[in-house]
Amino acid sequence: MYVGQYRRQASERVSAVGGRGKARPGNRRAAEKAEVFEEALARVSSALARAARHSAAELKAERLAAARAAKESPISSGNAPALAPAMASSVRPPEKSSGRKKRDASSIALGQSRQARRDAR
Repeated sequence: MYVGQYRRQASERVSAVGGRGKARPGNRRAAEKAEVFEEALARVSSALARAARHSAAELKAERLAAARAAKESPISSGNAPALAPAMASSVRPPEKSSGRKKRDASSIALGQSRQARRDAR
């Protein structure tokens, strides 16, 4: 904000006065204000980044704790062996759609052509 203002005013002052050297004393205060603003902005930005990192670390710790709790809860109850066969029978392997079959075939073909190029060397 201040930097853009400072540059526009400085360029206008140069054209009005007739040279950068003559316009410099008038631009000094605006340059100092721009510098102060940039330093304050840098401090705020680094503080915000620090707070964001801290918040992200807290959220990650919460998610990991929740995942551990969810993982440990069936084991800690006494009926864990009874749940395992029921879960195994209800889980079906994914069906292969025509698009999936084509994608797999393309991947296999790419691997074979890549291997053929290596073998030809």
